[in-house]
Formats: sequence, C-alpha cells, structure tokens
Amino acid sequence: MTDEAREIIADLHHIVAPDGIQENFQLRAGGIDHWVYARGQDRSNPVILFIHGGPATPLAPGAWQFQRPIEEYFTVVTYDQRAAGRTLRSVDPATIADTLTIAQYVEDAIELAEQIRTRYGVDKLILIGHSWGTLIGLQAAHTRPDLFHAYVGIGQVIDARANETHCYQYAVAQAELHNDAEALEQLASIAPYPGDQPLTRERIIIARQWAQHRGGLSAYRHQSDYYFGAPLLSPDYQPEDVPTIDDGNLFTLGRVLDEMLATDLTTITAFPIPLVMFFGRHDYTTPTAPVESWLATVEAPYKQAVWFENSAHLAPWEEPGKTLVSLLTYVRPLVTP
Repeated sequence: MTDEAREIIADLHHIVAPDGIQENFQLRAGGIDHWVYARGQDRSNPVILFIHGGPATPLAPGAWQFQRPIEEYFTVVTYDQRAAGRTLRSVDPATIADTLTIAQYVEDAIELAEQIRTRYGVDKLILIGHSWGTLIGLQAAHTRPDLFHAYVGIGQVIDARANETHCYQYAVAQAELHNDAEALEQLASIAPYPGDQPLTRERIIIARQWAQHRGGLSAYRHQSDYYFGAPLLSPDYQPEDVPTIDDGNLFTLGRVLDEMLATDLTTITAFPIPLVMFFGRHDYTTPTAPVESWLATVEAPYKQAVWFENSAHLAPWEEPGKTLVSLLTYVRPLVTP
C-alpha cells in the first residue's frame, strides 16, 4: 500500500503545465555535489530558495505536504545540505567531517544561490530559512544581499542559548500545570538549565522532548508523526533514500552542536534587505521571544512579523494556507524588477 500511495502522490505532484519546472539535479558548491529540487507551475514566477532545517533534515521529502499551492505563484528550489539526505551519498562523509561548520554552510548557500539565479534567469531570489536553516540563511543574506529580494525566517534562531532557557522554562511550566511527575523528575535532573554545565545532546533532548510533548513542535499535539513520516510517501525520495535522513542527522549534529549553541546573531544590528519573520505562536523548539526583541531593534529597509496563531515550529505544515497568503501579501510585493 505504501508504494501505491507514493505513486498516487507522485502523479498528483507531476507538473504538467507547459511553462512549469520540475527537476532534480546536482550542483557543486564548497567542493561537493548537492542534490537540488526545483518545482513551479510557471517559470516566469519569482524564485524562492528554501534552506532546510535540522541539522540535516532535508525539506524535499516532506515538502509535498504543503508546497503545491505555493508552486502556483513561485518557483521553489531547495537542496539537501552537505552531509544531509541524498547529498550524503555524493561524497564519502569522512572526507567532509571537518568542513561541517556554519561558515561553510553559508558559503554553500551563496554558491548555490548564484548558480540557481543563472539557471532560471533571474537577478535575485527570495531566501527562506527554516529552523537550523535560519542560521545559514540570515548570514547568507547579510553577506550577499545583492543575491536576494528579501529574507524570510521561519522558526528563526537568533540567540541559541536564550532559546534553551525559554524552551526549558516552558517545559517546566507545562509539566507543573499538568502535574506530570515524570516530566518534572526528568527536567529537575538537568537543572539548572542551561546553567554552567556542558550543553550535551542528552540534556538538550530532555528539555526539548517535554517542551515538544506539550505542543512546542506542533501546536496542540503531543507528537508530530505526520512530519517525521512524510518521507515514506515522498515523490522525490525513493524508499532507499529515506535512511539517509537519520544517517545525516547522526553524522552532523555532534559536529555542529557546539558552534550552533554558541550562535548569537543579535550582533547584527542592521540588515541590508527586507526582513519577514513567520512566528509560530506556540513555538518552543526555536522560541520566538529572542527573535521578537531583535526584530524590534534591527535596522532594515522593511520589517514584518507574521504570527501563525495555530502553529508552533512547523508553520508551513500546520497552516499551509496562511503560509501561502503571507508569502503573497508580505513577500511577493518585495520582488523588484
């Protein structure tokens, strides 16, 4: 039944419009080949470059759940980052282990953006980052504003350590509210959090799992099986590709964790292009408070906060209609000739 379901979804997502774009290909950046995915109903539409989260959680195998209406108004391009998804197979992971730095991911994004705008005949792209991808996207846009009409952050990370504080506080408050003895016991075991102890993967998992258990990943849900199971039905991933997602995550996370947790982008006080932030009201995976504060003070030619009242961290999946409407209302008008 899974194979039949995949075939039905693939048939629905097959772009038959004469001026449409539907292609998967490889582009070289930072010395390695990256898998790239491009879809759109009309090649004259503006082009979005979407940088996925994780680390190493590709967008392509789950985009089928929300992206199709967006493709009527934009050409959407995403890619599997280095050591992520199908790109993990493009090179021996051991040979790039030492290249897994945020600076390299940013340089990859810039190189790919340059090639994508040439391939599709546009001067500039719209840049979107989600979660981990916002660390890359914000810095890429800040470094090379000439490549982009605007930057859109979804689940934006500005101050990673502050995020951990907000996440933990929410988890404790919810555990107390629901008199959840198991959660309170586990959360107490890592207190004070983040504190002065090393922010190990084990401590982070405890804080995150209880925040997400109370809707901090998907609003009003204890779990997000729809999101994690999406690759099994993907039109762009074969069944043998799906294990690369977990493989990439395990390979990447430990190598980027310390740098990721040390990230503080509040040092960016001026931004050269328009900024749009999509905030999930219930997001306690990348809590919104640090980004709200930063957005209020950063200087930019245009700033807009868009609140998704029924979303947490996965706004495009949770409120796909509002995602499309928000892109059309706040972002497409920023596309300049």
